[in-house]
Amino acid sequence: MIEACQRIISLAARLDPALAAADRDLTDALLWNFTVLGEASGQISADMKAAHPELPWADPLRLRNRIVHGYWSVEIDVLLSTARSDVPGLLSGLRAIAAAQ
Repeated sequence: MIEACQRIISLAARLDPALAAADRDLTDALLWNFTVLGEASGQISADMKAAHPELPWADPLRLRNRIVHGYWSVEIDVLLSTARSDVPGLLSGLRAIAAAQ
């Protein structure tokens, strides 16, 4: 999850919503990393989720499902907003958990 968050943040920094259609490789990479993040989030144990309720464990999985099952209607500006406003906090929380292990 940490690596997917890092990639999402990096990709979002390079992707302009107005140019997303022209840069399909970058857009596809962003979608892929959100999918990986959601899939990994879905594999987290109930014990880990209970021990760290401050993290939004279900949100990445819901976004993954939206991407995978409704990709034709995913708004790139929503993904970029999520990447820029929500993913850094998730990454910080994941790093704190990893450091405590």
